[in-house]
Amino acid sequence: MSYPEPRYLGEKGEINAVFRSAGTPPDIVSENGTATHYLADHATTGGEFGLYKVDLGPRAAGAKPHFHRTISESFYVLSGELRLYDGERWITGRQGDFLYVPVGGVHAFTNDSDDPVSMLLLFSPGAPREEYFERVAEVAQRGGDELRAFQVRHDSYFL
Repeated sequence: MSYPEPRYLGEKGEINAVFRSAGTPPDIVSENGTATHYLADHATTGGEFGLYKVDLGPRAAGAKPHFHRTISESFYVLSGELRLYDGERWITGRQGDFLYVPVGGVHAFTNDSDDPVSMLLLFSPGAPREEYFERVAEVAQRGGDELRAFQVRHDSYFL
């Protein structure tokens, strides 16, 4: 096993780190109170990965069973109890629990509890998921062909 080929060939390194304070407000807050923080989006990472902190309110729906053709998705539970579907069964994820879903893996998540839940979502490679987070509720209300086209454009294939 070896490291990938070098992508930086300079001799002294660069000053290019990106810091985001814990006090930074969420990038979006949906009508159901779900707050999404864009910790490292596809633009910031040059498409290497996307990392998002998602805070779901009590009894907040997440996503029904689906899969992605181009990206893997990982879930890391920061607090609360998150119901995770691994393609075979629903699991209760608690603080410190982690679920990795390879490309093509069926998965889902929801908050079935009366308490809030906080998690990290990691997509690799870093697809432009921001529009999906920002518009999915609006487009879902219209449904039909527009919703299906939106989902396909964002690599989300619901079962």
